[in-house]
Formats: sequence, C-alpha cells, structure tokens
Amino acid sequence: MASQQIVEFSGVPGSPYTRKMLALLRYRRIPYRLYPSHKFLLTEQSQRNKPRAEPKVPLLPTFYFKDESGTEIALCDSTPIIRKLELEHVGREVVPESALGFINYLIEDYGDEWLTKAMFHYRWHYGPDSEKAAQMLPRWNNTNADESALQAKAVSVAELQISRLSYVGSNPQTQSTIENSFKRLVGILDNLLKIKPFILGDRPSSADFALYGQLTALALFDPTPQAIILKLSPRLYAWTETMEDLSGYEPLETDWLDLTTSSDHIHELLTEIGRVYTPYLLANAAAVNKQQPEFQCEIDGTTWTQGTFVYQAKCLQWIRDEFAALDTQNQSLVMSLAKTCGFSDLVESR
Repeated sequence: MASQQIVEFSGVPGSPYTRKMLALLRYRRIPYRLYPSHKFLLTEQSQRNKPRAEPKVPLLPTFYFKDESGTEIALCDSTPIIRKLELEHVGREVVPESALGFINYLIEDYGDEWLTKAMFHYRWHYGPDSEKAAQMLPRWNNTNADESALQAKAVSVAELQISRLSYVGSNPQTQSTIENSFKRLVGILDNLLKIKPFILGDRPSSADFALYGQLTALALFDPTPQAIILKLSPRLYAWTETMEDLSGYEPLETDWLDLTTSSDHIHELLTEIGRVYTPYLLANAAAVNKQQPEFQCEIDGTTWTQGTFVYQAKCLQWIRDEFAALDTQNQSLVMSLAKTCGFSDLVESR
C-alpha cells in the first residue's frame, strides 16, 4: 500500500535540483512540504523553522528522513533519493526496469553532472545573466529584507559564483565545448520530442526530470541560453514549462520505450553522451585515481582543462555498478547501444 507520509525538504526556487525534485513529487502525487533553506534567509525566522539535521555536504535540495532509530537524517543527492521514493511510494514510478533502467540512469546522470556545466557557465559567464541571478537569488524568501542587505548579498553571491566557474569546468579554453554541446542538445531534444512526449516513451522518467531541472535555468530564467532555446526550439521551451506540473498526466503500463524495437530516436542523445560526457568522466576518474589536482583531455576535438572532481569519479563507478547489476541479456542490449553510440567505455572497466 502506498505510503502517505509527507516528504519534507528545503530548497530555493532557483535551484535546478530543487525544481527537479518538486516536479517529480508533483507528478508522483507524493505529498510534500518545501521549507526555505536557512542558508539563504536574511531575516530572522527561528520561530518559524525548527532546527533540522545537517547533511555531510550542504547542498540543495536537502531532504529529511528518519533512520532505523527514528533519528532525523539529511540527504541531498537527488538520484538515490528518487530510488528511495520509488521503494516507499507505489504507483506512477519514474524509474523503468532492466536495460531501459540503465539508459534512464545514464541520461539522468548526464543531465545532473554535464548539463549543469552549461547552466552554471551561462549564468555566471555572461553579464546580463550574472546580473539577473545576483539580484534575484538573494530575494527568494527574503522579499521583506532590507535593501542594503540584499544589495550586499547580491555582490557576495556574484563574486562567489563567478569565482567557482573553473570548479565546474568553465574557462576560456572550454567555453566553446560547453556552448556547442548545449546547442547540439537543444536540437537533439527538439528532434526527440517530435516523436515522443518524453525521453523514454510516453511517460516521464527520472531522466526527464533531471534534464528539466537544468532547463528551468537555461530555458526559463537565464537570458542568454533562453534566447538560444527560443530561437532553436520553441518546442523545448514549452516542454520545460509543461514538465513543472504533471500531476494530472495519467501514465499507462505500455508507455515505456521498448529498446528492442524502437530505440532509434534516442540514439542521437546517447551519441552526444558518448561524444562529450564519456571522455570527461574517464579523464576525471583517471586523474582522481592518480591524485592529480587537475587534468586535460580531448572532448569534441578541443582541449578540456579542469580541476579533478572526486564526486564525478564516483558517478562513473555508479554507472558501472548499474550496468553490472543487469542480467546477461540486458547487458548485451545495453552494450549494443553503447558501441553504436560511443559510450561503451563507461560501462566497461579497462
């Protein structure tokens, strides 16, 4: 029987991962409460917000669950949280099974970990985008704060985020790779949405929500990528708005894509993952293993330079774990796609 326990979490309106999870909870009709993140509050609200458990790494959104002893714990990583919700809430699931489940996991990871580079790059590299974000981010949940405090926070937010551009891989050497990959993705998703309403068929998967989360910034908020999307794919802009609330969309058991008969329309997306995300993950993991502070590799014919990212080395291992959990028949089906689309090195350790 489906649990009706209310899911509690904190976040802010502009967080792509908060938006990802909000839309997913709405679609799955899971009752929730969203609390403002105390990290962003400029006015005293101690009487309104009780102390909560703190995550090991403070990220947004932060979900609050209970461990076996009943003690509150805080979790931030959206991908395993989605799988936890799949186990605890029956119906309207967003994670397909078998080989399609692996493809869903891979696309979700790409959305969360690669597309976010474009989101962060466009927001903090271009003047109009950074100016808008710097003014708006401090105002979420702080509309009655003192204007001088808001302006001071705007300056500090912009300085901090712009200084972190290199952390996500945005620099003069990588700019063209990030922007070209983003523009290709817009065209790829436009083509895909001409055939099916969602990435993996006629119902949304967690991969859809991952892409949607980043697109809430790229399509709906930041002016530079928004203009690109409106020019190249009004369809994708409309899809992003539609994804916000699918609580009234009724899925059918036959909605999932059958990879054995009708997978051609996702080849272009998987090929893009093979083209840019595969070499990035492999080079980053190799650098982490060698304890190198930064690395260089070739992505899409250009040199990519970035500091090593330990978490994304874990992402590569988790992708391989997902593949290893498949039975032989489903591994064979995935490997056929992987070789065709150029991401076989993600699933095979060498």
